[in-house]
Amino acid sequence: MTDITIPDPVIEVEKFNFYYGDAQALFDLNLSFPKKQVTALIGPSGCGKSTFLRCFNRMNDLVDIARMDGNIRLHGTDIYSAGVDVIELRRRVGMVFQKSNPFPKSIYENVIYGLRIAGIKDKAVLDETVEKALHGAALWDEVKDRLSESALGLSGGQMQRLCIARAIAVNPEVILMDEPCSALDPKSTARVEDLITELREEFTILIVTHNMQQAARVSDYTAFLFEGELVEYDKTQDIFTNPKNKKTEDYITGRFG
Repeated sequence: MTDITIPDPVIEVEKFNFYYGDAQALFDLNLSFPKKQVTALIGPSGCGKSTFLRCFNRMNDLVDIARMDGNIRLHGTDIYSAGVDVIELRRRVGMVFQKSNPFPKSIYENVIYGLRIAGIKDKAVLDETVEKALHGAALWDEVKDRLSESALGLSGGQMQRLCIARAIAVNPEVILMDEPCSALDPKSTARVEDLITELREEFTILIVTHNMQQAARVSDYTAFLFEGELVEYDKTQDIFTNPKNKKTEDYITGRFG
């Protein structure tokens, strides 16, 4: 594993292990994620990258047999400590899933869902948030005259950008993306990749992807996981042009995975 120092990390992972019942899925992970950068988590199917991603907003709490030990700190605070408000954590650490999951509501109501949950009712605030979030998700011009229509009438690529708008509407610090383009056509994928590049100006982004070219295009740092262990973590350019570990080289050149 490449030993790199991350200045001003947003998230720090220390001696982190994760289990589904008796089966261990993640082993002694140690790494930090830089502020307002995109970090890609890569590795073959079943290596633990999506499980790892879901640890950062405690989505795995919903799995009865899941347990963990070690530490994940957000700005120095252990997110698994007893006093952490998980709802507030999920506001600060938003998530975009592999399959777009808009609610069966209007486009407008989808975007402000998190604000409604927080009890915000001021229409001026809601209107401003909708416009800002849809601009941020590069969707405003396409839907500004359809805000009252069902989100389920959007195309697949538009739905995914709507889910990104919904995530950024509550102004998180971190956005988790789990294979956000895997169900999209090439044109929609390009739109989302461009959007990720723009969003790094405001947010720290962690993206799980099985697409090596995508990881190389959109990320600043790349972590390679294999069988639940961190094999190598470095700047993306170094990972893809000069990997230090033979297993990393074999994976990114397509020899396995």
